[in-house]
Amino acid sequence: MADVPEGTPIWADAMFSDLEGAKTFYGEVLGWTFGESSTEYGDYTQAYADGKAVAAVAPPMPGQEGHSRWCLYLASPDAAATAGRIRDNGGTVLMEPMRVGEFGTMCLAQDPGGVAFGVWQAGTHTGFEATNVPGSFCWAEVFTREPGKSDAFFPAVFGYGAKVMADPGVDFKVFDLGRDPVLGRMEMTDAEFPPEVPSYVQVYWTVADCDAAVAAVRRRGGRLVFGPMTTPFGRFAAVVDPQGAPFAVIDTTTTEGELPTFT
Repeated sequence: MADVPEGTPIWADAMFSDLEGAKTFYGEVLGWTFGESSTEYGDYTQAYADGKAVAAVAPPMPGQEGHSRWCLYLASPDAAATAGRIRDNGGTVLMEPMRVGEFGTMCLAQDPGGVAFGVWQAGTHTGFEATNVPGSFCWAEVFTREPGKSDAFFPAVFGYGAKVMADPGVDFKVFDLGRDPVLGRMEMTDAEFPPEVPSYVQVYWTVADCDAAVAAVRRRGGRLVFGPMTTPFGRFAAVVDPQGAPFAVIDTTTTEGELPTFT
């Protein structure tokens, strides 16, 4: 994924207190295999789908134990400049841009509503080696309790255009780069999300069979939050892994209904 436009989802990783347990879980649910842990970089371990790098897992940093969550990284040609725009638009830089050897430069941040995400300026590590195939990244959505703040922040920082779903009963928006949608934005309501659930980015992983993936989630100690449901975009389900990290699985080959209108 070299030379991807700024703001494109480019990588995802997560920290797990039980790293071996995470490998077992995602190995069964998504079919991942894992490379050697990099002791130089805190036992950071890449995950592979059919031999292609699709994500990474790592032990938590000191003080971060028990806070497993997937982090989506957005591409930037200049992480320092992006960090500046994050601050200028009311966001918080949680970790200043940091060079990671020859691989690239990373930064961690939050939007004004508390949605955490990463920024990745690629070096030799250019991001996902595969997308939209079983075991790989497919899509992501910002789940936020303060949609107005997210709607102003992400286009200002990454230059997104935005379209809103025509259905008045759903507050859902899509951010795009030209004609290509890159990120969704969904309002979190108290009726659907307990107040203790913070705003977050939901990562969607592609699977060949959504129902089989959900069965594997349950078999390995995770839980189902929503679905499975067949939509015009695919059959998907929202789940939580045994260490508390939410994510979604989607079979994009099984669809139903007409695609919604965005304006």
